[in-house]
Amino acid sequence: MVDISGKPAVPRTAAASGFIHLKEGTLEKIKAGEVPKGDVLAVAQTAAILAVKRTPELIPLTHPISITGVDVSFKLEGNGVRVNVEVRSTGQTGVEMEALAGVASALLTVWDMVKGLEKDEAGQYPTTAIADVKVIRKFKG
Repeated sequence: MVDISGKPAVPRTAAASGFIHLKEGTLEKIKAGEVPKGDVLAVAQTAAILAVKRTPELIPLTHPISITGVDVSFKLEGNGVRVNVEVRSTGQTGVEMEALAGVASALLTVWDMVKGLEKDEAGQYPTTAIADVKVIRKFKG
């Protein structure tokens, strides 16, 4: 790990985003609350928050840091769901990895929650795809 002991603790924020492509029928079931596994977005929100808090367990060389806030939002767009995660901390290192881990976990959870609706006759996922995972902004100081 990189030694951050000489760095001052300052407020830090990072936001990340990602997208999951889904079938139109799947989006309709999410909107109507008719997904057999339950409330897709509520479960994905919880998964995002847990991933943010457990990032050092998921990404080996990240520092365990104190998280002061996490916001998770979803937008159902034309052909899928966009996930945004913002993470706040006061510390010696940034929170980009935490925001990215939150987005990735939320997207994977959405996929898991709807996979029964997304499979084709052969059990494959021709439409389902995770894309565009990126840091959209960060702030230090």
